[in-house]
Amino acid sequence: MHKQEDIQQLTVEIQKQSAIVDRLQSELHKVIVGQELMISRLLIGLLSDGHVLLEGVPGLAKTLTIKSLAKAIDAPFSRIQFTPDLLPADIVGTMIYNQQRNEFVVRKGPVFSNFVLADEVNRAPAKVQSALLEAMQEKQVTIGDQSYPLSEPFLVLATQNPLEQEGTYPLPEAQADRFMMKVVVGYPDKQQEQLIIRQQVQSLAAPKINPVANINDILAARALVKKIYLDEKIEQYIIDIVFATRFPQQYGLGRLQTMISYGVSPRASIHLAFAAKAYAFMEKRAYVIPEDIKAIAKDVLRHRIGLTYEAEAENITSEKIIDDILKAVKVP
Repeated sequence: MHKQEDIQQLTVEIQKQSAIVDRLQSELHKVIVGQELMISRLLIGLLSDGHVLLEGVPGLAKTLTIKSLAKAIDAPFSRIQFTPDLLPADIVGTMIYNQQRNEFVVRKGPVFSNFVLADEVNRAPAKVQSALLEAMQEKQVTIGDQSYPLSEPFLVLATQNPLEQEGTYPLPEAQADRFMMKVVVGYPDKQQEQLIIRQQVQSLAAPKINPVANINDILAARALVKKIYLDEKIEQYIIDIVFATRFPQQYGLGRLQTMISYGVSPRASIHLAFAAKAYAFMEKRAYVIPEDIKAIAKDVLRHRIGLTYEAEAENITSEKIIDDILKAVKVP
């Protein structure tokens, strides 16, 4: 059990280190109007070493936000525009023949970067998606018969468009599960939209994003996030939420049994714990409270719950199921 002094000491460290979050947020808000949720979820992914999938209609600044975040951190960034004719070698790299040296040499692909933006990830066929997902999971890439480790931090931030079904290849469940969070990006409100118009129409030059953090800052913040205290009661709370997606009848949610075709994987429990720690860090706290879990539950779980045809016929979404579970599970 953590002693009170440990938590107090950790709180002091967190107060100091979490200034990095404020710096990044204010830098991003130079170019992004609103979209607080998207920005905070990207920062949670960054702090807890989790890949993030952003889903939203075109034009909501998803790509701009990710590019701006990479600029605000002084780190290598690459963007891959997914298209139906993309090949795995276009992502991971390939062997090319060097005539002068009379041998094959490796040309590394865009995945060898700290931040990889996979734009419209559902536009590329399964072979290409799985090449990216191997890199996400294993943190390494195989070219020819040689494996190459990817540099730390390695973060894949992917976007997908929910509207177009034609010419898209939806991410299979097992692959979507590799993303720590799936964030649904919404429209701005009226005031924000007005600000966006003004910014675009009146400004002569786009605001410039300056680097306000470096890789060492991020790795130091991550080390602190890992130290954040997760009480046993909170662990039980996470387990109850996860088990309620698998055995809803045990939590008085028998009606959900016909709605859920499969519950979430153990990866969801790990990601809930990590994301909650990062959320607590952003709130400048040295311990996790139940509200942290509730705040991030939808983003961590929405892409992991399988819906039955019956649920789809009744327009029951995974968000609705998560709401019901959070109401039913006893809060510590």
